[in-house]
Amino acid sequence: MNPGGLRQARAPLAAFLLGAATVAGFAPLGLAPLPVLGAAGLLWLWQGAATPRRAAALGFAYGLGLFLAGVSWVYVSLHQFGAMPAPLAAVATLLFCAFLALYPALAGYLQARIAGPPAVRQLLLIPALWVLTEWLRSWVFTGFPWLILGYSQTDTPLGGYAPVAGVFALSWLVWLCAGLLLALARAGTRGRALAAFSLIFALGWGLAHIEWTQPLGAPVTVSLLQGNIAQDLKWDAARFASTVQLYQRMIERSAARLTILPETAIPRFLDSIDPELVRVLEHSARSHGGDLILGLPLREAPGRYYNSALTLGVSPNQRYDKIHLVPFGEFIPPGFGWVLSVLKIPLADFTRGNAAQAPLALAGQNIAVDICYEDAFGGEIIRFLPEATLLVNVSNVAWFGDSLAPHQHLQISRMRALETGRGMLRATNTGMTAIIDHRGRVTAVLAPFTQGTLTGSAQGRSGATPFVRWGNAPLVLLALLACGLYALRYRKSAAPL
Repeated sequence: MNPGGLRQARAPLAAFLLGAATVAGFAPLGLAPLPVLGAAGLLWLWQGAATPRRAAALGFAYGLGLFLAGVSWVYVSLHQFGAMPAPLAAVATLLFCAFLALYPALAGYLQARIAGPPAVRQLLLIPALWVLTEWLRSWVFTGFPWLILGYSQTDTPLGGYAPVAGVFALSWLVWLCAGLLLALARAGTRGRALAAFSLIFALGWGLAHIEWTQPLGAPVTVSLLQGNIAQDLKWDAARFASTVQLYQRMIERSAARLTILPETAIPRFLDSIDPELVRVLEHSARSHGGDLILGLPLREAPGRYYNSALTLGVSPNQRYDKIHLVPFGEFIPPGFGWVLSVLKIPLADFTRGNAAQAPLALAGQNIAVDICYEDAFGGEIIRFLPEATLLVNVSNVAWFGDSLAPHQHLQISRMRALETGRGMLRATNTGMTAIIDHRGRVTAVLAPFTQGTLTGSAQGRSGATPFVRWGNAPLVLLALLACGLYALRYRKSAAPL
């Protein structure tokens, strides 16, 4: 094989490794420069791709490395807790990651479809295309917005842009910085590239010091309960009494104004629970003038049930029903009923909650509750704002074992706090239970896979960040405009397939 052919053969492997290495840029390692370096490497590989199809293959390889390394915990949920045979679970995980890799492949194909100066493509077209494909991934087939590159920049100066335009804007900046890295290697562009780097980071630092929202009232004391019930025991009927007793003791020891339990902490329908238990829990909350958020399933009719959060205490009883359900975990898409014969998932066909639900009025706050991975959808969280003064996430990530998933999920919650200028309270079954302030900083956290109560305080806030007011729409329109202008300028030099 000639040297050029050898480079062509090695390029997909290089792209795959770049994608896999990018995962270290996310929590828990948080090596924020790696996603920028990985993007720069992929830009360099795309620059050498002979055809759009070749560029698509490189984008696919990068995406496959990214998702196989970053969401391999899907295998744990399918095999260890869903009882899917190991070979089938491995194939299903591979196919899922391969599907997700189609989005980077699409970005690779489209960026190569229209020829033009490499610098313009790398600084204008590719960042815009990447944002559009990530945005598509966040809602096509109900969406899977995990490992959006912008999350890796939560703790860098680029995080200052989150309240302005959201996590997708940070992804845009990752690719812009990657293009500027390549510009540093070109004679005659180093000075301008350095100036652009300095401007981007200086502006981000300045934005991070703006108080977009204002404190509202006095801080509220909180207790976040982490029961650490193993997933393979959670739904065991023989363990129900001990689970209830555990949480009952934890609630009785809480003196906070707001006590929060994890998702489905009580693993049984409300209408099948002894009413005396509900009265006891409500009395415990009322005894110290507090309120309680309790995760459990609610049933309104046969075959119609919800993954819900119910409130008990001095405030009127209220509920929140989960709106954005997990495919195959909480609902079965049409035509896939056979999956239930392979997976052993309790309550696998929930009903979607009403999209017009209001924040819960508790403990002197208006609380926007989201359940499990609902907080991955920033454009949906803002529907509760600016009325909501606090964000609350109740989760059970025990489905994914001791993996990257709990750490990644905490990072996602931090981004929601940063985007909205609101504190976020996370009560989880096995981790990561945490208190996050309005700047996305974790002020307290429980160790994962431990049993305990996280106590502290949370400050309600009012006002609206630019992202709360406008959502993702301006950035998506800007990305479309950038792609359109590039296509109009260089349409006569379309590359062959």
